[in-house]
Amino acid sequence: MAADLGELLVPYMPTIRVPRTGDRVFKSECAFSYDSPESEGGLYVCMNTFLGFGREHVERHYRKTGQSVYMHLKRHIKEKATGAAGGAIPRRRNGKVFLDLELNRDFNGEDYEYEDEAKLVIFPDHYEIPLPNIEELPALVTIACDAVLNAASAYKKQDPESWEEEIQVSRHARSLRQLDNGVKIPPSGWKCQKCEMRENLWLNLTDGAVLCGKWFFDGSGGNGHALEHYRETNFPLAVKLDTINPDGADVYSFEEEEAVLDPHISEHLSHFGIDMLQLQQPTENGHHTDNNARQRVSEWEVIQESGMKLKAVYGSGYTGIKNLGNSCYLSTIMQVLFSIPEFQRMYVGNLQRIYDYSPLDPTQDFATQMAKLGYGLLSGQYSKPPMKSELIEQVMKEEYKHQQRGVSPRMFKGLVSKGHPEFSSNRQQDAHEFLLHIINLVERNSAGSENPSDVFRFLVEERVQCCQTRRVRYTQRVDYLIQLPAPIECATNREELLAYEAKRKDAEENMRAPPEPVRARIPFTACLQAFTEPENVPDFWSSALQAKSAGVKTSRFASFPEYLILQIKKFTFGVDWVPKKLDLAIDVPDFLDLNRLRATGLQVGEEELPDLTPPIVLPEDTRGSLETPEIDEVAVMQLAEMGFPLEACRKAVYYTGNMGPEMAFNWIIAHMEEPDFAEPLTLPSMIDPGPSSSNSPMGATSLDNSPPEESIAILTSMGFPRSHTIQALKATNNNLERALDWIFTHPEEEESDALSDMADTEPNDNAFSNANSHSDSTLSPDRDASGPRIKDGPGRYELFAFISHMGASTMSGHYVCHIKKEGRWVIYNDHKVCLSERPPKDLGYIYFYHRLSSS
Repeated sequence: MAADLGELLVPYMPTIRVPRTGDRVFKSECAFSYDSPESEGGLYVCMNTFLGFGREHVERHYRKTGQSVYMHLKRHIKEKATGAAGGAIPRRRNGKVFLDLELNRDFNGEDYEYEDEAKLVIFPDHYEIPLPNIEELPALVTIACDAVLNAASAYKKQDPESWEEEIQVSRHARSLRQLDNGVKIPPSGWKCQKCEMRENLWLNLTDGAVLCGKWFFDGSGGNGHALEHYRETNFPLAVKLDTINPDGADVYSFEEEEAVLDPHISEHLSHFGIDMLQLQQPTENGHHTDNNARQRVSEWEVIQESGMKLKAVYGSGYTGIKNLGNSCYLSTIMQVLFSIPEFQRMYVGNLQRIYDYSPLDPTQDFATQMAKLGYGLLSGQYSKPPMKSELIEQVMKEEYKHQQRGVSPRMFKGLVSKGHPEFSSNRQQDAHEFLLHIINLVERNSAGSENPSDVFRFLVEERVQCCQTRRVRYTQRVDYLIQLPAPIECATNREELLAYEAKRKDAEENMRAPPEPVRARIPFTACLQAFTEPENVPDFWSSALQAKSAGVKTSRFASFPEYLILQIKKFTFGVDWVPKKLDLAIDVPDFLDLNRLRATGLQVGEEELPDLTPPIVLPEDTRGSLETPEIDEVAVMQLAEMGFPLEACRKAVYYTGNMGPEMAFNWIIAHMEEPDFAEPLTLPSMIDPGPSSSNSPMGATSLDNSPPEESIAILTSMGFPRSHTIQALKATNNNLERALDWIFTHPEEEESDALSDMADTEPNDNAFSNANSHSDSTLSPDRDASGPRIKDGPGRYELFAFISHMGASTMSGHYVCHIKKEGRWVIYNDHKVCLSERPPKDLGYIYFYHRLSSS
């Protein structure tokens, strides 16, 4: 028999691999479905790729790859016999055979035990070889099987905790010198001290300088000013500002060139006025609560509809999502998105096509994992009611054990959070930020096909007026949601709030128990009114005056989306840097008419501001050194030693911002065919404007100037065409991050439809969501709003979903969502899905409306 098995496996031996370090073994979940070893058909693990497949999908993988040998894993769950010894954790039979799988928490450990089974299956004949079978199998096969069975879960390798432990304490942490220069960092409004970057900002822990990080190929980063500052000062440690939370922060050592731990981070931050010791503590169920939880008990009860006998619902569209430990922000967003027909049609309607054309590793394919999650939520396959026999048995035992299991988003979360410093962690996150993150991923992965996120896209018209000359400028851009302010001063119970605040202060001074909190009640009309109010434009430069002046900006809808997203601005930072949530209730309506907020464009009698940009202001110490720019000569020589012309190497290093020989090498490869490739480096004159600008006072330049060559070089070094790169930079006001997003969302073949470039010299901070990288300022006012990416229509809407947050800040608490389906409200609370009795519409955080038909 041993010889027979050996001969049987000989043809397949070259395809059987032993998992190496770094290989992930997916033995707990199918790549295309939520089948597992506990499913009826078990799970098949490919012995070459180590991907897992349910019974329904393993044949597809065999046909696509030709891999024939799979390990079939099956876990049998049995109720213990009466009187059997039991412990808190179920005992496993055949313990030598099976693998490291998480125990199913849906079963009471004291009443159930597991029996595990493993065997090799050879396709296409489904020949089965039971395991273990050490005596009869070839040694290589035995070693491979043993390695797969004992391999750690693929997800454990993705867990931040598995690599965070490897980060070492910086040798500078204990003896770090901090300058007593009086610098205090505000809780918001940060900007790089050397450029206009407002993202990826790092705080130097020695002198308090706020500077941007490096710029990376994926669009993240900045202009490298934090590293430049270290080279000038040798101040070694910096902390990333947007990662500071009660549990710690991301710290980088420039001298050690790696992420490090700083055990004294709290003290170092407090030197600059940042208090991170207002800790939120995790609870047993994975949700984070805050120190003021006692005062917010009512919020938790009302939003989760606690104390009511909610009726569980099952079937298509009523499947919950398991909480992986503070993953409820992801669950609520995905539940709402997959209640929208366009997302259902794109991913679930095209399920078979997506699966058939998926790459060899479907776990890393966005469309595949979206389709998998969508089908899991909508099919009803993972949301089945208990059998009548089970109910009768449970009633006889005077207990009810059956729980909705839901689907686990572990594989999906691992993919969409990959490389993201926040979403890849196990900490609680802001659902609003994750929504924009998902929309961005949908945009990037929908090139050349239907883009379901188009249902959220709309045009914003911004009108900026110079207060001194009264002249105006109109611009348009694309956005995805609006952020409504919550004006506390408009609360209808203002007197009650003032009385509460007085009692609270008195109790604090006299060390008495605080009074019962009072929730502000704000009319929705007041929020909408505050949204439409003009706002001051900081650092406004008037092209009419050729100088800084006072300016005001108003925003209106140039088009209305099919689905409107409203976010209530409930969260803010206190002066002590502790993020806080405003405790308020807003009477959000079921029906909404925004037609009066439609943009009108340039009005009769209005005079437009000239199309000029501010003059370039150079630091005093660089104005005389334009002819001899600073160039990393070491990098130049490294490139020259490869055989490239010296002048070409100097240009490559200069145009990639001294970011190292690798980036410069990419620039060389992209520009080798240019006729001036080996010509000496010449810089565009920024002192003598030349004849073309003689009519522009104070060095102002017209808006048709080309983008900076440095920015062009960085993007072209990634392989993007120069013309497409220039168009992207012009369209995004020379913002590298937004330009990269623009390139991904505007394929090159669309260049013939290039739009007139718009320049907005004012910051874009307003009530729309353009503060994120998804905003797009490429649309000019005369753009047809009914184009393929904009689906304009009337501004009348009906509420169909809302997401609520419980807790004191976005870094703690819990999210649930309510969705209106089949005329009734349903609450989705992690894996539990029930009919809602009293949907708390006034306590929501993000609201979703669908457009009403014009009839």
